[in-house]
Amino acid sequence: MIRLFASISIALVVGYPPVVAAQDGDETLPAPMAALADRGAEIGQSFEAPSGLTGYTVSFQGQTLAAYLTSDGEHVVVGTLLDGDGTNLSQPVIEAAANAARPESDWAALAKAGWIADGSDEAERVVYAFTDPNCPFCHRFYQQSRDWIEAGAVQIRHVMVGVLRQDSLPKSATLLASDDPSAALAEHEANFDEGGVTPADRLPAEAQERVQQNNQLMSELGIRGTPSVFYRDDEGKIRLVRGLPRGDQMQAVMGGARPGSE
Repeated sequence: MIRLFASISIALVVGYPPVVAAQDGDETLPAPMAALADRGAEIGQSFEAPSGLTGYTVSFQGQTLAAYLTSDGEHVVVGTLLDGDGTNLSQPVIEAAANAARPESDWAALAKAGWIADGSDEAERVVYAFTDPNCPFCHRFYQQSRDWIEAGAVQIRHVMVGVLRQDSLPKSATLLASDDPSAALAEHEANFDEGGVTPADRLPAEAQERVQQNNQLMSELGIRGTPSVFYRDDEGKIRLVRGLPRGDQMQAVMGGARPGSE
């Protein structure tokens, strides 16, 4: 016996015949899944599910969810699948999808974003971080990365966004428009407890647009909070840490133990 509980407003799609819609070129989707995609959901991989259902991983508004297509291909329900013992059958699939490697297109998009470099251009390792100038956890990430940065091992590229407070966007735009953005960011972080950078009276339209584009990119990548940190693992795959990296996560992001700790 299985039980399925719907969890979001687009949970149930009914009345579609089992036709197919194109996805990623050669692949096809049943119409109910295509309807989810039309509503803003990103459809991931399919997987086998009990009782004739076909499961799909779905990304919607920054959340990773599971969707279940009925055996006739006419309906889909998004939610949590439980068995008769109350075991959550969706959670392992959702966790695997959420922790999966990110596509190369994410890295390419980040490289084109409006970012400020922290660290040497000669560093072998590059890390991208969505950063809001009013974010205390972004500030802690900046502080905790000093040993790797000062050793020349890592360059962190702070993709400046404005999402937390009304003055976040003008602060980010002010930093991006500075004559020396890296030095301006360092000064901002040094004075973070006193409010950091003061927004310029007149902000270049280009700098404001760059921050707005970064905000849009953040949304497109399913990022809902700062810091959100992208890095390459030992196999070169792109990984994402949502929130402040801690402990082993920090070492994974930075590519090794803190310099001087051994």
